[in-house]
Amino acid sequence: MLGIIGAMEEEVVKIKAEMENPAVEEIAGMRFYKGTIGGKETVVVQSGIGKVNAAICSQILIDRFGVSALVNTGIAGSLMNAINIGDVVLSTDAVHHDMDATIFGCKPGHVPRLDTLGFPADQKLVELAGECCRRVNPGIGVFTGRVLTGDQFIADNDKKAWMIETFNGACVEMEGAAIAQTAYRNGVPFLIIREISDKADGSAQMDYSEFEKNAIECSVRLVLELISKYE
Repeated sequence: MLGIIGAMEEEVVKIKAEMENPAVEEIAGMRFYKGTIGGKETVVVQSGIGKVNAAICSQILIDRFGVSALVNTGIAGSLMNAINIGDVVLSTDAVHHDMDATIFGCKPGHVPRLDTLGFPADQKLVELAGECCRRVNPGIGVFTGRVLTGDQFIADNDKKAWMIETFNGACVEMEGAAIAQTAYRNGVPFLIIREISDKADGSAQMDYSEFEKNAIECSVRLVLELISKYE
């Protein structure tokens, strides 16, 4: 059973609309919709924005609903010239770009006393999502790469350049690494799907509202196809 997480209502409302016989349970101020989509048992939830909300939501899905994998869908800013607005990024791993314990000898982004910098996504989910995306969203770019996460909206060229140099990230957003870390600690497979809505630079204010709707629609098509093909 997949647990599908979106930070914003816009990211999950269309997925919930496809659910048959939904049962709703409210926990920690979040509404968890459990039912079937395409004949597959699924839980869909809006986590809220930011890392704490995302981590709480992920742990509830694991503990209370016993999901077999977590899929986080949403939008992000591109960090690579080759990845354009409207393209999709599938996580190879995820890193907290705002974690700084360097005073203790850790690398930027490394959570102290964990044995990894990046939390690795499930390769089978990455491959399946790539196949699904190319099928339902023909003509858009599909990339795999590192997802960077922090409790910040990035719209600054200098900050963007630092993240590229330091982490070699593909995109930046506000929830993925928290979900990835929770999955990692629990031994649960995960995948982060990000539709690119802006370039994480000074153009974000101009681009964001124009491309958000199309970005979410592409993500929804991908997630529904992924659910139908997941075993």
